[in-house]
Amino acid sequence: MANEDFFNNVQAYGQWKRDLVSTIEQFQDWLNTTGLEDSEQSLKIYETLQTLKYDRITLAFVGEFSRGKTELINAIFFSKYKRRLLASDAGRTTMCPTELFYDVDDPKAYMRLLPIESRLEDTSITEHKQHPINWTTIQLDINSPEKMAESFAQITKTKPVKAVEAKRLGLYDIITDNNGSEISDNKIVEIPMWRHALINFPHPFLEQGLTILDTPGLNSLGNEPELTISMLPNAQAAIFVLAADTGVTRSDMDIWRRHLKSFRRNRNSGLVVALNKIDTLWDDLKTEKEIKASIQRQCLESSKTLGIDSKHVFAVSAQKALLGRVREDTDLITKSNLPKLEQVLSSDILPQKQNLVRNTIINDITDLMKSSKSILFGQFNARKKSIAGLGGLSGKNENVIYNLLKKTREEQQIYQKNAENLHASRQILLGQQKKLNNIIALDKLDEHINQARTTMKGSWTTTGMKSGMKLLFDGLSNTINEADKQVELTNRLINSIYTRFQNENKEEGSELKAKLFSVDSYKKEIELLYEDAEEYRTSVYSTLTEQSFVIKKFFISLVSRARNIYYQLNQDSDSWTKLALTPLVHHVKAHKQELQMRMDQLKKAGDSRNNITEQFSKLTKEAKVLQKYLIDLNAMIKVVSEPVTAENKQQKSNQAPSK
Repeated sequence: MANEDFFNNVQAYGQWKRDLVSTIEQFQDWLNTTGLEDSEQSLKIYETLQTLKYDRITLAFVGEFSRGKTELINAIFFSKYKRRLLASDAGRTTMCPTELFYDVDDPKAYMRLLPIESRLEDTSITEHKQHPINWTTIQLDINSPEKMAESFAQITKTKPVKAVEAKRLGLYDIITDNNGSEISDNKIVEIPMWRHALINFPHPFLEQGLTILDTPGLNSLGNEPELTISMLPNAQAAIFVLAADTGVTRSDMDIWRRHLKSFRRNRNSGLVVALNKIDTLWDDLKTEKEIKASIQRQCLESSKTLGIDSKHVFAVSAQKALLGRVREDTDLITKSNLPKLEQVLSSDILPQKQNLVRNTIINDITDLMKSSKSILFGQFNARKKSIAGLGGLSGKNENVIYNLLKKTREEQQIYQKNAENLHASRQILLGQQKKLNNIIALDKLDEHINQARTTMKGSWTTTGMKSGMKLLFDGLSNTINEADKQVELTNRLINSIYTRFQNENKEEGSELKAKLFSVDSYKKEIELLYEDAEEYRTSVYSTLTEQSFVIKKFFISLVSRARNIYYQLNQDSDSWTKLALTPLVHHVKAHKQELQMRMDQLKKAGDSRNNITEQFSKLTKEAKVLQKYLIDLNAMIKVVSEPVTAENKQQKSNQAPSK
């Protein structure tokens, strides 16, 4: 069954991450044992392990009210409880964004609810997550589906307030009467009770690192900018849910165009459409063939309207799938067509996430491993040469040994000069790093942000406020472009350092490759954020909503995200420059040790021929140890380079790398 396939692949992804963690920890021990460890490498390894620990795959369910998003979640993930776990009955709808996940630091099941009044604060949801005291916490009884369902019903709750209070909370655009006219400030209206919900739940999918994001309908999407500007774009996959009986409505199209553009920018990567409620098209007066044709037409019409390939549109019935799984009715499950949707989630989305992890995390560790391998291989070859050299010394006279000592001292002088050149190069690189740090300095960015905030708050007009928004993001774009130019200069410097080293040390340095840096990904993020800022700036929402609230949300949702991008750029560029010349430093250090070892051998050989046999035996043992280190490292490189598949999951779990 596809549900089982989906679980197996999610589990395989989780096993792949555990194997990575085990192997990276093994690599850290390997570095300690071989003497190749340094503080910068250890920090990089620690950061990688922390990232893998908290890494999650986020799957978002997006759509208009009453399209069956929550029912779809119940059918895919919670059917084993033999009931609707999340409230999805008629007339009960999700009123706030809800994240379902497994908290590795707090395995006790809980639900945290952020009061709607928190919208008045200058604090983002992301920041609120760091402070559980700001949330209402409900402990969940996982042994009682009924009690859990009762607790989960909280996310459908609303509360009555005066319209003036709703306006103060930034919920202005939904406070209209049936004719679309503005209502009086004293009229009582219903608003969501909660701004956001977090559900920590020990579900097998969630324990493997999957996070489910259930979103409310269009109006709520439009009134929580952080959801649309930050949470949805950061999701690895999204299911856009439509209703088969209505097709693509105007409000559906509005969500598609405005809130799923981050996926459509990537050629619909990670995006699928679920045409839900196909059971409404099941007609006893029609043949099975006619029903299938009707459903197929609706799929084609939907794909055409959305401008997406029809292979990304799946006609399903979440309600019938849930019913089929509760009753263990395989025919009904098959007829619901949900297994086909689950199959694409399994086969397409998980590999995309793995590639993302590999490109953003694992490649750096692989580079460290390969650099260490190059150094150790050089040591191994040096031992072999020394062994061969000692074999030839047994019959040599003192004059020959003296000449070899002289030659080795000359090599030491050359490498001393190389070491001095490398030190000078590091100083030049530090100068380039300071220039880059000065361009992207967070204190300068914060000063720029605070100045923009003051200017916008002091503006008497909406036009002036919007102009301030544009100027701020123009400045952010200019800064990233300036950083791009400085990084290019630094890349050229690093390339020249490596080229010079390779020319001076053709044998030892031939395998060393400079690791260059690029701001392209950060630049792209700023460009996309600029587009989001322009849309927010020119929207009806920012025109009609109270100016102070618009400014507050602008800084919480957009500017804070821009600052996070610059923070990450600072961290990554700093790590890059610190590690950029590490392979060369290690090679120089290792070669110095090799030359000193050779000097000691020659001196002992000159003192006594008996020392030659002793040194020969010692070097042979050292070469065998180094060879074993290389074999171990090759095995680690293989693990981190291996793709994740459900087929090898069991084998991997039985043969996890030993520490």
